[in-house]
Amino acid sequence: MSVAGQFLVLQLVVFTVVAILAGALIVVGERGDADDATRRSVTDIAVTTAAFPEVADGLLGPDPTAVLQPRAEQIREATGVDFVVIVDPDGIRVTHPVEEQIGLPYTGHLDEARSGTPLSETYTGSLGPSIRTVAPVYGDGGDLVGFVSVGVTREKIAENFVRSLPGIAGLVAAGLAVTAAGGVLIARRLRRQTLGLDPDQLRRMYEHHDAVLHSIGEGLLVFGTDDGSPRVDVVNDEARRLLGLEPTGAVPFDALPATVRDLAGSDEVRDEVHLTRDRILVVNSDAVEWNRRRIGTVVTLRDHTELSTVLGELDSVRGFAESLRAQAHESANRLHTIVTMVELGRTEEAVAFATRELAVSQNLIDRLTTAVQEPALAALLLGKIDEAAERGVNLTVTDDTELGPVPSIPARDLVTLVGNLVDNAIDASQSSDDPWVEVTVRQDDSSICVEVADSGPGMSSEALAQAMQRGYSTKSHQRGLGLALVAQVVARHGGTLRTEPSLGAMVVAEIPLGGGS
Repeated sequence: MSVAGQFLVLQLVVFTVVAILAGALIVVGERGDADDATRRSVTDIAVTTAAFPEVADGLLGPDPTAVLQPRAEQIREATGVDFVVIVDPDGIRVTHPVEEQIGLPYTGHLDEARSGTPLSETYTGSLGPSIRTVAPVYGDGGDLVGFVSVGVTREKIAENFVRSLPGIAGLVAAGLAVTAAGGVLIARRLRRQTLGLDPDQLRRMYEHHDAVLHSIGEGLLVFGTDDGSPRVDVVNDEARRLLGLEPTGAVPFDALPATVRDLAGSDEVRDEVHLTRDRILVVNSDAVEWNRRRIGTVVTLRDHTELSTVLGELDSVRGFAESLRAQAHESANRLHTIVTMVELGRTEEAVAFATRELAVSQNLIDRLTTAVQEPALAALLLGKIDEAAERGVNLTVTDDTELGPVPSIPARDLVTLVGNLVDNAIDASQSSDDPWVEVTVRQDDSSICVEVADSGPGMSSEALAQAMQRGYSTKSHQRGLGLALVAQVVARHGGTLRTEPSLGAMVVAEIPLGGGS
């Protein structure tokens, strides 16, 4: 049986037992109330009757029965009690509903009534068990002249009580009907919420769900809604690792990166690149619907940090290879020129040409290796100059470039930072008629500053902010990771990245020495 079915049966059983017990308590209470009401009623009738002057006068007259019997029966019929018995001071009945009982001693207690206090009691008299009250009757002089006893038999009380039972039963039945209807409605809602599954199925589903969440290699997030506000319903171990979250406990929505929070209300997303402080993630997102109603969003995260790093290093190697190829091509052209000039007998001009080209190249190498004491970065700049020249871009490393040893920043991060800024600048500059790129790398006592300007259209602060989170490319229909990787390096070392429109289009990265995480 489903959870909803079990809940309905259990609810009906519990409420039925409760209703029966409540009905029994009502019956007991009604029985007690009936006795109390009867006792109050007969007491009022007895006291009122005893106060009639005609009763005292009749008891003092020569024939009390002839005077008081009709009056007693009239009161009995009017009030609905079973007997109104008037007794003389000696305890002899002068009236009784059964005429044969007149003149016989009263069966009951009169002592308390003789003291002036009405007595109520349950007593078995000539008419059977009854609830009765005995009230004293006083004459004009205040002397006790008799008693009035008024009572209702237990049989009549029981008959009246039985007549009230259908109402009590109806009340209990109505309660059961309302309870059953409420139970059915609650069970229907519970059935919808549990999809009609039984407890074992729910337990197995939870166990499988928990096992899958801990075993899958991709990060998984499930967003739900709480009064229109998104919340994190599910987050597996891999997602916690990739997003740098606490390994256990609930995950507040605000603890997620901003770009991931944006996915909570998004529709389908495919292979979108997101960057955190330390990782490059490929994200997919799908809306979850139930009965044509959106109930949440499922987001998967794949770690592409190592792959992107390897691809970046491969691009650098390709750039060096292209640079070497270009240099080899230029060297072959120059060597062919020199050989031809020698064959033509123009030896001095051949020597001058070779010396001039060698001096220019060596001068650039000497200047960069002296100014930039990080070999990998110096080699990168030399390669980028040749690569830019082959693509028709004039790349200049400014004279104020100067960088000493920087132990706090790995060479790999410097190459990633400068290489990607230069690559983006070369791509952007080719949209102009006279493409150029200018690179400056400076160091002072507190920070390193990398400035890369180009003749391209530039980048707004908004575009840079987007690039720092999800990648950016100046090429149409593409999303590059260059600036995103740069932003990741800058953030890792506690630096800043900004645009400067002062010279064409310029991107400036500043990293404090000794900063970072």
